[in-house]
Amino acid sequence: MKVISFSDGAARGNPGHAGIGGIVLDRDLNTLVTVSEYVGERTNNVSEYLAFIVTLERAMELNPSHLDLRLDSELLVRQLKGVYKVKNQGLAPLYKRSIELLSKCNEYELSHVPREDNREADQLANEAIDGFLEGELSIYTVAGMEEQTSFFNDK
Repeated sequence: MKVISFSDGAARGNPGHAGIGGIVLDRDLNTLVTVSEYVGERTNNVSEYLAFIVTLERAMELNPSHLDLRLDSELLVRQLKGVYKVKNQGLAPLYKRSIELLSKCNEYELSHVPREDNREADQLANEAIDGFLEGELSIYTVAGMEEQTSFFNDK
């Protein structure tokens, strides 16, 4: 089964209240999984990585034969493809986790998409922030990253 995923992170302020959003679709564009979580006070780059990691983990639970991973963060796409080095040590554990997950994928394609093509993931990220601010959501902890304190602020 081929799946398509979109992920996006949002931070209100940099750093500021942050949310992650993601959507996983089948090849007929039916929604299989959605992600909408508040992740605390983070920078935008950190929230982008967290959105990618959580959405990828959820997509991998479906055991797809091929993953089409779409992000509107050009920085992440270029770092994950090895075009840019990860110079910021605050992003290093997130990059490492992302690469570990990608190495477990059967087959994948990673691509940058314009922001307007990633509206649903962006909306889910912002809904998570709103949910927290309205007292409806608590802070989500990314599995395996609980002990990491260096990525709270990547500046």
